[in-house]
Amino acid sequence: MSRYIGPRLKVMRALGVELHGLSKKVPDRRPYPPGQHGASKRRRESIYGLQLREKQKLKANYGLNERQLRRMIKRARRSKTATGERVLELLESRLDNVVFRAGFAPTIPAARQLVNHGHIAVNDQKVDIASFSISSGDVVSIRAKSQKLGFILDSLMNPTPYLLPDWIDLDSENFKAVVKSAPGAESITISVDMQQVIEYYAGRI
Repeated sequence: MSRYIGPRLKVMRALGVELHGLSKKVPDRRPYPPGQHGASKRRRESIYGLQLREKQKLKANYGLNERQLRRMIKRARRSKTATGERVLELLESRLDNVVFRAGFAPTIPAARQLVNHGHIAVNDQKVDIASFSISSGDVVSIRAKSQKLGFILDSLMNPTPYLLPDWIDLDSENFKAVVKSAPGAESITISVDMQQVIEYYAGRI
């Protein structure tokens, strides 16, 4: 599965939003789209363009490809919960995102690397699938052999307070995070209009 490995600030500038899961940096020095015409006045965005941009925010922040997001939208439609809220709940419940939100990694790509390399355990069992879905009551921890990794220690020592949601109880001394409840849509860290995302896929799935 391909992943974006290009300049992350460029993505945020193109989308006009800070994506905390993608990068700790913020596009404050050049807060306009990239390219030679980026700083000039732009034409009014079409409805399709707005919907596409909101969808791209989710893909970029959570590191999804199109197939994964489509599958998530389909799954959310089968729920009794509002589709947009359910999509956000599914996104926030991904293991790589929980590792990131707990403060074990500075970004979601870094958290995904931790998971893929076998440094993470869920309920004391190694899990190396980044998309693994975390449930209420699960305990996500750093495996004993990995607790001295430099960037894990650095991330825990330099936390971003607003990233730790109220549905996670962090025990940084023991490298553990308990998921107390299902994540709510209000706890996400990026600005996204989920109604536009749902409308984008309305005639495409």
